[in-house]
Amino acid sequence: MEFNETKTWQPDEPNTFIIRVQHRQNASWQGSVQWVEGGKEQHFRSALELIKMMDEALEQAGKNK
Repeated sequence: MEFNETKTWQPDEPNTFIIRVQHRQNASWQGSVQWVEGGKEQHFRSALELIKMMDEALEQAGKNK
């Protein structure tokens, strides 16, 4: 399976995420992430989940413009 699709998006304004790592367990991070511009805070259970949350926030920011 090949992935030939490329997504490029450049935000007009910077997005700020405050990441608080509270625990490190099973070779991953647990904690909370705060999206400053979006006014939201969520808890994450793994580094992968953190990256997915940040990606979704940036997609949402791009759709709102």
